[in-house]
Amino acid sequence: MTRGEDLAEILLSGAVADAWEYIERFDYLTNIEIYQDIITPAMVNIGLKWENFEITVADEHLASGVCDFILSRLAAKHKFKPVKDAPTAMFLCLSGEQHYLGLKMVASIFAENGWRTKFLGANLPVQYALQAAKDWKPDVIGLSVSIATHLPALTEYMEAFSYLPKKPRILLGGRLTNLYDLASFTAIKPEIISNLYAVDKWITAFNTEGRKNAIN
Repeated sequence: MTRGEDLAEILLSGAVADAWEYIERFDYLTNIEIYQDIITPAMVNIGLKWENFEITVADEHLASGVCDFILSRLAAKHKFKPVKDAPTAMFLCLSGEQHYLGLKMVASIFAENGWRTKFLGANLPVQYALQAAKDWKPDVIGLSVSIATHLPALTEYMEAFSYLPKKPRILLGGRLTNLYDLASFTAIKPEIISNLYAVDKWITAFNTEGRKNAIN
C-alpha cells in the first residue's frame, strides 16, 4: 500500500496515538511534504471510500477528527511565530462547507512562512466572514469549496469582499479546483490554488513582489 493508504487505515481506526506515531516516521520531511504527499492522499482515499459506500459518515468523521489532531500537533511542534509587520491572511470555508482540513493545511503553510493568520474554519456564513474581514483588514482571504452545490454561494462571498475598503487578494482552493473553472462562477476573479505546493509558490511570488515594490 502507499503511505496515503496506510495512513487512511490508521485514521479510520480512530487510533490517535498510532496516527501520530506513523506521521513521526517522516520527520525528515517538511510539513508541506507531509501535508501534500501523505495526509492529502489519505483523506482523498477516505473520501473515495465514502463515495463508494465502503465506509459510513461516522467513519469519515472519526478519521477527520484524528487528522485534525495531527495537523494541530504538527503546527504546534514547530511553534511558528509571525515576523514583525508580517502580512495577514484569514481562511474560511463557504457556508455549508464542512470539509476544512485542506484549508487548515493552507493556513499552516502561511503561518510557517511568517504570516499572521486566522483560521475561521468550516461553514462560515458570509455576513460573519465579511465582518471579520472588516475588523482585521487581511491582505489575503483564503476560501475553500469542495461541493458543487455550494458554488452559487461563491458569487455572494466574492461580491461581499469587493466592497471592503482594503481590497484583499482572494485565494480559492478545494476539491473542485481540478474539476471546474471556478473563476467562471464570479465576475470578481479569485486566484485559484490547486494544491499545497502551489500555495508555497504563491507566497514566494507575493514576497518577491513586495520586495520589488519596497525598492521602487
